[in-house]
Amino acid sequence: MTDKADEIAALLAPTVAAMGLELLGIEYLPAPGGAVVRLYIDVPQAEAGDRSVGIEDCEAVSREVSAQLDVEDPISGNYTLEVSSPGLDRPLFGAAQFARFVGESAKVALKLPQDGRRRLQGRILRVEGDAVAFDVDGSELVVDANNVDKARLVPDWVALGLAPARDKSGRDARPGKQKKPTR
Repeated sequence: MTDKADEIAALLAPTVAAMGLELLGIEYLPAPGGAVVRLYIDVPQAEAGDRSVGIEDCEAVSREVSAQLDVEDPISGNYTLEVSSPGLDRPLFGAAQFARFVGESAKVALKLPQDGRRRLQGRILRVEGDAVAFDVDGSELVVDANNVDKARLVPDWVALGLAPARDKSGRDARPGKQKKPTR
């Protein structure tokens, strides 16, 4: 998150928590003519199996947060407020959220290049303090969480049943979907 996003998150987190939800993080995207302030909310981890964020939650948070932003006025100029659930490809903000998803795959963009790369995709191996270790193409890469510009989980669409399985050659493995050899 940017400094402005951190400032806004610190301001709004207690309001979201008072509503029984968790503020995962904020994206602050300044642009000519108006910025976008995108909040990602979720149910607290203890309730994750019992309920999920719905449109009603997003609407309620939007109303409360909008009123607070009008009073506090931390953003100069016009902006659009968006409140969203994290979704399956949830964004990750900070080391604690990486730790929650150890074993999952993530796509990461770095603020500063590390080992010649600004982008990586790999499995989250472990988190120690602010250091996040990834398995990237069979090699371990340790990244400081403060160097992460953006990160998202990469869902296993096949395991979720939302994409077809692939065979070793990369072709669709569903019965009847294999290509017939051409003569």
